[in-house]
Amino acid sequence: MTGKLTRQGSARRAALLDAAEAVLVAKGNADASLRAVAAEAGVRLGHLQHYFPTRADLVRAVLERALDRSLERLTGPAGLTGPDRAEPAEAVAVVLAEQDDPHLVRLFVEVWALAARDEAIAEAVRAFYRRYADHVAAYVRALRPEWSAEHCRVRAETFVALVEGASLLRSGIAGHRSAATDAYLVEAAVRLLRD
Repeated sequence: MTGKLTRQGSARRAALLDAAEAVLVAKGNADASLRAVAAEAGVRLGHLQHYFPTRADLVRAVLERALDRSLERLTGPAGLTGPDRAEPAEAVAVVLAEQDDPHLVRLFVEVWALAARDEAIAEAVRAFYRRYADHVAAYVRALRPEWSAEHCRVRAETFVALVEGASLLRSGIAGHRSAATDAYLVEAAVRLLRD
């Protein structure tokens, strides 16, 4: 019985996170209240707050799930972990492919806007990017074990800044994608990982 309740709870939690993403993407951060998410999910506000007491808790969970999904893609067929990890160019291609998903890009744009106004959400965003950089730093360290942990961390943080900033231009929000710019972006990102 307990296992069944756990599966049901996990399914409910996932449905609430789906609703939160839908609200953020469709309505924007201004309408991303707990009430709007509860309405989107078709549940009472108290039900939502049982799983996510505050909006920051909800956004943190949305970010964690987004990162987990990204890491699954990066550690799956791309093989960024273990003895068969991908070459840097393959790793960069996997990371940049996520920017082809307009839903995901818009979700992050809305979360960034929320973080600019809400310190609890800003901390959740910072935690997300620390975790992302941790994984990139581990990848760099595996490629270049002679580099110090600090040097790998600086390269990882620069890689994350480059790729995340590029998402605004590559998505069409702040500019337009071009093959020439993409080629240079890939080259610069690969250099950060290995050269």
